[in-house]
Amino acid sequence: MRTSTTNANEIKKHRLCYKILAAAVWILVWQLASMWLKQEILLASPVSVIRRLGQLIVTADFWRSIGFSFGRIVLGFTLALVLGTLLAALSYGFSAVEILMDPLITVIKATPVASFIILCLIWIPSRNLSVFISFLMVFPVVYTNLLEGLRQTDKQLLEMADSFGAGLGKKVEFVYLSQVMPYAATACKLGLGLCWKAGIAAEVIGIPTGSIGEKLYKSKVYLETPDLFAWTIVIIFVSMTFEKIFLFFLKKITGEQP
Repeated sequence: MRTSTTNANEIKKHRLCYKILAAAVWILVWQLASMWLKQEILLASPVSVIRRLGQLIVTADFWRSIGFSFGRIVLGFTLALVLGTLLAALSYGFSAVEILMDPLITVIKATPVASFIILCLIWIPSRNLSVFISFLMVFPVVYTNLLEGLRQTDKQLLEMADSFGAGLGKKVEFVYLSQVMPYAATACKLGLGLCWKAGIAAEVIGIPTGSIGEKLYKSKVYLETPDLFAWTIVIIFVSMTFEKIFLFFLKKITGEQP
């Protein structure tokens, strides 16, 4: 057992080393491309981007912008997760709900994000736009994945639960939860990436004061390419960190190994 655990740890270390090496290679390519162009306005070098990021980190405005966007995008994701789960359960239990939801899900999936953003600006204040857009992009992913997970629940396990007289609560805890969790994890992974992309896009178009989207927009307008790259790195880092933390706690709650 110890040998297998040691081997698994060694494999993880090797994979981590390869990932770091691959990242270093692409950063080198980025640096060489910037040196070849000799135009920071077209392609800022990694050095200038890191320098600018260091300047931004020590400002209060930097952290306020992260808090502004993070709070609203995560709120949109949370609402989509809750409502998507609830409606998936109702659709699984009642075919009428599934039939009613089908056209709505199809329309949301087919409509471009930009169209939703522009339409929603008519009714929703720009400072809250990212909440609704994040919700709208994540909701179909959560709904369809969880509904499929419920459909794929092992019927024999349900029959066995019935034979032991288990109620709905016990079925959810011991059957549905374990069967649906892989689908829920997939939905969350996809949804977390989508909510940040859509949420930031909504902020870039709506330009709410104090948001990351506003910083990106101003970077483009004033041709501040290092700022543009620096804020993009921040978005990637915050998105990945939140995804790792969320999935870690999701596995902890469901009893899976992180």
